[in-house]
Amino acid sequence: MDLCNISVIKSVMADAGISFHKEFGQNFLTNRIIPEDIADNCADTSDRMILEIGPGIGCLTQELAMRYKKVVAVEIDKGLIPVLRRTLEEYDNITVVNEDILKVDLPSLIEQYAEGMPVSVCANLPYNITTPILMYLLESGVRFSTITVMVQNEVAARLSAKPGSSDYGAITAVLGYYGSVRKLFKVSAGCFIPAPKVDSAVVRIDLYDSCPYEIRDEKLFRNCIKAAFEMRRKTLENALSAKLGGFTKEQVADAINRCGFDPKIRGERLSTEDFALLSNHLFDIKTEQL
Repeated sequence: MDLCNISVIKSVMADAGISFHKEFGQNFLTNRIIPEDIADNCADTSDRMILEIGPGIGCLTQELAMRYKKVVAVEIDKGLIPVLRRTLEEYDNITVVNEDILKVDLPSLIEQYAEGMPVSVCANLPYNITTPILMYLLESGVRFSTITVMVQNEVAARLSAKPGSSDYGAITAVLGYYGSVRKLFKVSAGCFIPAPKVDSAVVRIDLYDSCPYEIRDEKLFRNCIKAAFEMRRKTLENALSAKLGGFTKEQVADAINRCGFDPKIRGERLSTEDFALLSNHLFDIKTEQL
């Protein structure tokens, strides 16, 4: 069954008496090459479990099942569950779970199905909840190997941006704590039904086995990033002094000086490693003055 064929998509949904749900960000692929390329690039070895988020009617799920040992597809729309049973019935290595990925107990889910295999994530994410889902995955405590997602093209640019670029932001710096990010390829809006208003892109995050940066206080590290980008047009000193609680302007200036940064530097020029260094100096300064 060609699940990227528009006539097949419409027929499958009509037979099930369902329609596209905008609230779930449902846009189904109509270009067969795209799910093939995503599946090819989402992991480096076949002997693993793939956690797919939002399988829709299963076009990407099929490609994943043909390449990897096990696929667990989490679908929030209960109306699509009988559709997936039909479209995926020939595959014996797929399990469909009717859950909201943001509410499911990920460690328990992985423990139940992975059977000791390495786990990668693959998903065509709804545009409106891309960041919450990514952070939920990263903060879940599950040691994923890779996370490959299709997102809005401008979001992909932010996720993979370099320090100092206009696209670089807080989410970019935070992602750098977990792994390295690269944009794989662009997907035009015309490759979907219904067609979204913007183009998409596929991004892959290769997660670190252990964080390469020594961070003394993770909460302070995150707060530094947040404060720096809440006032990104101000100097780092002014932004942190205004938005980072618990530190005086003198303490912030001292930390920036200890890092060897230009006193007039803006936060948007700092890499993840720079924010780690800065937060460590702030932690030391606070500790020294206790």
